[in-house]
Amino acid sequence: MSENVDTTLAPKRIRPPSNLLSRLFESKMLGWIALAIAVAAPFVNASPYALNIMTTAAIFVLLASGLNIVVGYCGLLDLGYIAFMAVGAYTAGIVAKAFELPLLFTIPAVLVMTVLAGLIIGAPTLRLRSDYLAIVTLGFGEITRITANNLAITGGPSGIFGIPGILKIGDVDFQQPAIFYYITIFVVAAFVLAAARLGKSRLGRAWRFVREDEDAAEAMGIHTYKVKLLAYIFGAIWGGFGGVLFAAHLSAVSPQSFVFLQSALVLMAVVLGGMGNMRGVVLGALVISLLPELLRDLAEFRYLAFGILLVVVMVFRPQGFWPARGYEPERKQAEDKKAAAVAGEQR
Repeated sequence: MSENVDTTLAPKRIRPPSNLLSRLFESKMLGWIALAIAVAAPFVNASPYALNIMTTAAIFVLLASGLNIVVGYCGLLDLGYIAFMAVGAYTAGIVAKAFELPLLFTIPAVLVMTVLAGLIIGAPTLRLRSDYLAIVTLGFGEITRITANNLAITGGPSGIFGIPGILKIGDVDFQQPAIFYYITIFVVAAFVLAAARLGKSRLGRAWRFVREDEDAAEAMGIHTYKVKLLAYIFGAIWGGFGGVLFAAHLSAVSPQSFVFLQSALVLMAVVLGGMGNMRGVVLGALVISLLPELLRDLAEFRYLAFGILLVVVMVFRPQGFWPARGYEPERKQAEDKKAAAVAGEQR
């Protein structure tokens, strides 16, 4: 019977990686290797400049992983994501200064404010799609920056300075560059792992379904509005925690730190790395944050070289450095077992 079946029009099954390099990139140990490299980096260069750059890059990775939930998983184009970082940074700074608390104790307030921010912007606007949603999120980002620039509680154009450190126990100051770098690394690693696990959860599969075809997802019983709102709230939480680390890192926040260019750079990291693939997003964030510093010797031409390199990469790798894989190992194994059982019955 099987000889009469025409398989010429059947879709080709996407196989798992076969060569050694591809298997290495898909290995579950790769994340631990990257974490080990990050931990060992200060032993190679522990200068204040190097620690500052590495800490900034780690915070950028956290922001990119949060935006990947919104853009990569759920397919919602957000051009004002840096506003959530501003909400987290300003909330942490205001609460810490007002009550003279370490920034660690401001986390509950930051969590509440970022969730509220996600609800305020997401609830009325997530019924929009594509370009309309992008325009609204862009406006939200600019409104947040302008509001911070004009309110007395946020310090106006000067911002908030002298923000207390993240924590101090006895003689141990966790604000020291090396200690704070390691705190940032482990916090970012935890959030990246959480974002990756979210992508593989039942909610993550619903996000991908909405991204591919929202009408079909709704027809299959998925409450698309609630699913999109959850993606926006999770992204807001990630951005808020990035703002706490940013405020702790610089001990100051100002409106100039949250311009549209920052949102564009975070979005660029997600697109360049590979939307929907957390490993690719981490790689893209590291490239976007570290490459301008590596090109610093080119002086005023470094951003020109940076832009040219990005254009070249997007021409030859339009899906990003590391696009999301086209197969699921668990489903692949189940299909192989089923095919083997059918073949055994036919024999």
